[in-house]
Amino acid sequence: MAISTIDPATGKTLRTFTPLSAEELEAKLQTAADTFRTYRETTFADRVTWLRRAADLLEAEADRYGRIMTQEMGKPIDAAKAEAKKCATACRYYVDKGESLLRDRLVDMGTGRAFVRYQPLGPVLAIMPWNFPFWQVVRFAAPALMAGNVGLLKHAHNVPQCALALEELFLQAGFPRGAFQTLLIETADVHRVIEDRRVRAVTLTGSEGAGRAVGAAAGKAIKKVVLELGGSDPFIVMPSADMEKAVETAVSARLINNGQSCIAAKRFIVADAIYPEFERRFVERMKRVTVGDPMDAKTDLGPLATRGILDGLHAQVEASVKAGARLLLGGKPLEGPGNFYPATVLAEPPPQAPAFHDELFGPVATLLRARDVDHALELANATPFGLGASVWTQDEAEQRRFIDGIDAGMVFVNALVASDARLPFGGVKHSGHGRELADVGIHEFVNIKSVRIAAAEETKQQPPPRGTISE
Repeated sequence: MAISTIDPATGKTLRTFTPLSAEELEAKLQTAADTFRTYRETTFADRVTWLRRAADLLEAEADRYGRIMTQEMGKPIDAAKAEAKKCATACRYYVDKGESLLRDRLVDMGTGRAFVRYQPLGPVLAIMPWNFPFWQVVRFAAPALMAGNVGLLKHAHNVPQCALALEELFLQAGFPRGAFQTLLIETADVHRVIEDRRVRAVTLTGSEGAGRAVGAAAGKAIKKVVLELGGSDPFIVMPSADMEKAVETAVSARLINNGQSCIAAKRFIVADAIYPEFERRFVERMKRVTVGDPMDAKTDLGPLATRGILDGLHAQVEASVKAGARLLLGGKPLEGPGNFYPATVLAEPPPQAPAFHDELFGPVATLLRARDVDHALELANATPFGLGASVWTQDEAEQRRFIDGIDAGMVFVNALVASDARLPFGGVKHSGHGRELADVGIHEFVNIKSVRIAAAEETKQQPPPRGTISE
């Protein structure tokens, strides 16, 4: 697959990049290994200085980075600039918290000394997607670099300029050369990197299919892997909800990033008593969405990232309608150049329809009726995914039911699901395993080493009798 910048708003190829040769890839892998030997010995003070500079650069250069993102994957320009600035928040979180999260943790064993030490693993391969081309990378890189690891980035084939800009960012911030490298390689070369003995761990954000392939390769190589995969997130609205706020948030939750977000709300599960009103208001609000040039600040909805994504999404819509879903709005690609798909609303698809259980990666919303709380929970969990969920109710008993009953990694009540450096991010079921961000995110790629130092009187004791079970 070619490594190219193709403007999704026009379909024109703007730049093409030559993949690394076998010799060039080998050199980068060796550089990562060599750099790790010295980088792991750098002080927290050094890493804090460099990561703070990275945050400063992300904020200062947000306009430039935003234009690169929009040009390569089509997100509205204001959202792209905001993404660059959000990356700075993750850097600053680990600037402030990194050292304390990695400090030795004392354990009281009664006698002697014991503690848990967190040590870096080595080069970590990050296989990242195009939809949040800066944020997805930084939320891996910030904790990994703070922990003393070095990073290798295999970015999506359609965002090579974003990948190179990120390598430049960390160099400009002061990180040693080789601490963070971009690998412009073909997909076929990824398994070779995973298998390489110098690479110690892998993190992937991507599709379910990619997760299966990478997870299998990492398992075969016996390497730690974190998988953040897809989602078919429910957005549940109960009768006590603030209808106006729920509708407005629902539209934003479905159309964020042109609908191409793993945590975008995709299935809107609405209580029977308020369903007709919600459907009417939701469709009316979706009709007012402005589709157009993503470089124009007035645009609400830009193009999908690639033609293949558009074609796949439209096939899912057509199959859902054929299966019995009602098409309330949109449903056909827009004519003309670019990968534009309109805001689309499907209602009450049957269980066999793609819109009922699959992830629709684009601006297509699915409306479902729920008889009561139990039925809403049943519908929310009726998917192989379990990433996030948004629940709208003022009833505290209902809130508790949904928080405990929804099978997902994240539940937000009366709020839009969003990633935040302070909260663990990840899912269950086919949405993957492991967590990014917060305290658990920085602990995913360290050696959690238990240390026990016996007291002097303990060392004088006789050894345990033969046959003692020590584990």
